[in-house]
Amino acid sequence: MTSLSDIKLAIVGLGYVGLPLAVEFGKQRPVVGFDINQKRIDELKAGHDFTLETEPDELQAAKHLSFSTNLDDLRACNCFIVTVPTPIDEHKRPDLTPLIKASEMVGKVLKAGDIVIYESTVYPGCTEEDCVPILEKFSGLKFNQDFFAGYSPERINPGDKEHRVTTIKKVTSGSTPEIADIVDALYNEIITAGTHKAGSIKVAEAAKVIENTQRDVNIALINELALIFNKMGIDTEAVLQAAGTKWNFLPFRPGLVGGHCIGVDPYYLTHKAESIGYHPEIILAGRRLNDSMGAYVVTQLVKAMTRRRLQVDGARILVMGLTFKENCPDLRNTRVVDIVKELADYNVQADVFDPWASVEEAQHEYGITPIQQPAMGDYDAIIIAVAHRQFKAMGLAAIRALGKPEHVLYDLKYLLPASDSDLRL
Repeated sequence: MTSLSDIKLAIVGLGYVGLPLAVEFGKQRPVVGFDINQKRIDELKAGHDFTLETEPDELQAAKHLSFSTNLDDLRACNCFIVTVPTPIDEHKRPDLTPLIKASEMVGKVLKAGDIVIYESTVYPGCTEEDCVPILEKFSGLKFNQDFFAGYSPERINPGDKEHRVTTIKKVTSGSTPEIADIVDALYNEIITAGTHKAGSIKVAEAAKVIENTQRDVNIALINELALIFNKMGIDTEAVLQAAGTKWNFLPFRPGLVGGHCIGVDPYYLTHKAESIGYHPEIILAGRRLNDSMGAYVVTQLVKAMTRRRLQVDGARILVMGLTFKENCPDLRNTRVVDIVKELADYNVQADVFDPWASVEEAQHEYGITPIQQPAMGDYDAIIIAVAHRQFKAMGLAAIRALGKPEHVLYDLKYLLPASDSDLRL
């Protein structure tokens, strides 16, 4: 069994989760940062992080961190933290492909006494039931006899410069009590907010998956209230501000629910629940409602345009924002694409403008090519889909100037005062 002082660490997967973790550990101890994307490794070696989660000076401060795409560079390591993505497929089912591939790679270099810690969001039981057998198969070693496992779910909030990896309390766990202590002590080297050692790996897995499921259900409730209040001609934001004066009212807001966690994690839990014979009611109802919001936004917009006798067929519409949240380049599971797809069904020419989004990634992931700059006075309708600070800085006059003399402005993110827009959720 590897002791804390003997740990030679590898971080497998250098995205929004893995890189900040590798950088923090790399300030303290030798770390190999591994990723299969050679372009990503080259950029990091050059001191650039396209996710913008890590600044160049932070990369420089990680004096003990090296980057590699070569599996042989992991052979000297004895503790592996796996931080690969766990998305869903087109049928809303968990896609464990990245996790399986990562486990196969780690299994090939696994040695007696090694520890494998997973951070990827999964359903309860996935680490020990899905990942460990792969590690055993590719290493020829026996779990909890020759090698050990841990689970410490990621809690990264992309674009958040206040809540960073070190300042967010970390849940930890291990496959034996002794390993749980080692895993907990390892993370305590960098987590200033402290840790919470869960009683088992399954408890830690379940805790992670319900964190975002709870938020998803809460947002679904507010989205449903917005649908009701819109039918009643009541301003939803005004209602929420009034209700928010009570000390225990939760400050959720309606909108699109995407991203790498909230729009994905509930499906991992419901998948596992259904596999053991339970059909979740509330969780799936919330998911269906949240996934329908893009279509609802377009329906409202089309109705507003029709009332103003603006021709929808062939109209030009500007969608401001594509990333899943403001002031962040993260395009993972953005639901703005639902708006774009729905507009296409009306034979609308939709221009997407986002100063944060990578054009190459948008094209690759969604077949959308964001424009570099919208033309003045060109649009029959404008949708503010993401509240980037650049859009806030533009102000009402500059945003309105992008539209034709008669146009509809839909403020999906409450960027402007209620009186300044034509439509709000």
